[in-house]
Amino acid sequence: MTPDLLNPDALEDALRQIGAERYHSLHPFHRLLHDGKLNRGQVQAWALNRYYYQAAIPVKDSWLMARLGTSELRREWRRRIEDHDGCVGPDGKSMGSGIERWLKLAEGAGLDRDMVMRADQILPETRFAVDAYVHFVRDRSVLEAVASSLTELFSPTIISERVSGMLAHYDWITQDTLAYFTPRLTQAPQDADFALTYVKRLADTAEKQQAVLGALRFKCDVLWSQLNGLYLAYVSPGMIPPGCFVPAPERAAEATCA
Repeated sequence: MTPDLLNPDALEDALRQIGAERYHSLHPFHRLLHDGKLNRGQVQAWALNRYYYQAAIPVKDSWLMARLGTSELRREWRRRIEDHDGCVGPDGKSMGSGIERWLKLAEGAGLDRDMVMRADQILPETRFAVDAYVHFVRDRSVLEAVASSLTELFSPTIISERVSGMLAHYDWITQDTLAYFTPRLTQAPQDADFALTYVKRLADTAEKQQAVLGALRFKCDVLWSQLNGLYLAYVSPGMIPPGCFVPAPERAAEATCA
């Protein structure tokens, strides 16, 4: 049976329902992270693996920008790339980048910067999920690629929970360590508003709407899969794959997760 064509507001409701059911804020690993129930080694594993995702964001956005048909759309997506890769101001100085701020977070957690950037100790689940996301944006329709970014509709809430929870529960975490998240509280809603307007306007057939909903489900799966890998490797049952990051014994012996 062919699904009915939804009006734009009903399509938005369906997209938001996907987030309510599937967004990775619901994952047990995030609950442990935000509630202070991870030890330093487990937080390090999260910061290390998440870096691979952060570094891939401007890569996937570059693929998408190259496929956009107007200067207006390319300018919008170029801003996203600059948010993560950084840009140079009129004075010739770097204006900072999301990737650099994430490296500061990893260093604040006690990781070596060069090791994080090499990404040779990340989990296979991380690599497979993130690479699949880049390939999705590269290979699927522009509409689906834009729709896959709509997890940003839900990110301000998880960012607020993460910052307040980590500052409250980990005495070795500071506001400076978590500086990555402050700009995202304004950048993410701006990005999401643009993408949502684009999707609601151009998903004008039932087939396109189902593709849009599928793209958002896929992106939620990408994020969820990364946390599955972290939970299985570093929480329970503790199956760290060969060649992946192993926390220092004294860190792993700290607080035990429920």
